[in-house]
Amino acid sequence: MDDVEVRELRYFRAVAEELNFSRAAERLGMAQPPLSRAIRLLERRLGVQLFERTSRHVELTPAGNVLFTESAKALDAVANAVRRTRRAAQQPPALVVTAKSGVATELLRRIADGYPGPVEIRVSGFGERGGVPRDGRADVAVVGCPGDHGDLDVEVLFTEPRVAALPFRHELAGRSTLTCADFAGRPTPCWPDASAADRAYWSGQDVTGRPVTPGPVVRDSTQLLETVALGQAIALLPASFAEWHQRADVVYRPVGDATPYSLALAWPAGARDVRIARFVRTAVEVSEALPRPGAVPAG
Repeated sequence: MDDVEVRELRYFRAVAEELNFSRAAERLGMAQPPLSRAIRLLERRLGVQLFERTSRHVELTPAGNVLFTESAKALDAVANAVRRTRRAAQQPPALVVTAKSGVATELLRRIADGYPGPVEIRVSGFGERGGVPRDGRADVAVVGCPGDHGDLDVEVLFTEPRVAALPFRHELAGRSTLTCADFAGRPTPCWPDASAADRAYWSGQDVTGRPVTPGPVVRDSTQLLETVALGQAIALLPASFAEWHQRADVVYRPVGDATPYSLALAWPAGARDVRIARFVRTAVEVSEALPRPGAVPAG
């Protein structure tokens, strides 16, 4: 079988997403007949039929569905390789690291000060950090653990307890410490695209096993705290979050049995870039010298 070309995979995905050869051709900026010929050639190369075609209908075959899933990974890998190659050609090639704003970016600044080379720090949003090293936009990311980082290498820098964020006049605010059972039946904020494991972790369900009561969807720390202050939800958060986000209308209380939160560095598994190894060593040394988060302001 001849090698399949990246161009052919892009053609295939356009047709698979549109399920219409005319619309796919228009989207690709080409005429329909060459696109149809390219798909037929791809099918001959693979020895399978990718689409069921009639005059009115186009549908993926089982083999087409498999290629649709697998081709996304292949095209992502090609795009990532191009990004990394172009960045490696920069002179000098700065190590790009990313984290969300707050304690993570402050930690990165301190690590960068001790790292013997140029470092570019980029601020990322919720859900981006692990994906950024995967797609080549950064070399290293600061990520929270636990989490699904299966295709990344991870080095934990420190672990901290978690606290409950409550409205100032909440019935639980008068207690000195709470447990995960106190979250049962109470709405907790929902992050977009969070996995079931993430939802369990951020609601205390991973400890209690009780059903999660979903609260409002939030996309950043400011929105989360507004939701808490309005009494729409209570949140289970890292202790460092409390130290960085003090408000008169929100109080924080320790949650004694909550699964701890860890801050870690993550980078592509198997990476052989000596700059990454040097940065990780520097990060471990710097983090060991820092005071550990955990003092919870009374609020």
